[in-house]
Amino acid sequence: SLEDIRRRLHATDAKGRLLVGADVAISVWKVTPGEGWLATLFGNRVALPLTRFAYDRFADLLYAWNRHKGRW
Repeated sequence: SLEDIRRRLHATDAKGRLLVGADVAISVWKVTPGEGWLATLFGNRVALPLTRFAYDRFADLLYAWNRHKGRW
């Protein structure tokens, strides 16, 4: 839905799979020169659950802020 799109980043990868939230950021970092270390740091199997949790909380706050400001 439109509200889901406003709440989280959405993208598709080269294989057509839907990526949402922190997984989008990690995928972008992987292919951005000089940013691969961020994907390694935040996208490893130990850190990934915490990365997703932190991203989701930040996205919730940003969404609420935009709603409060009347942007959506």
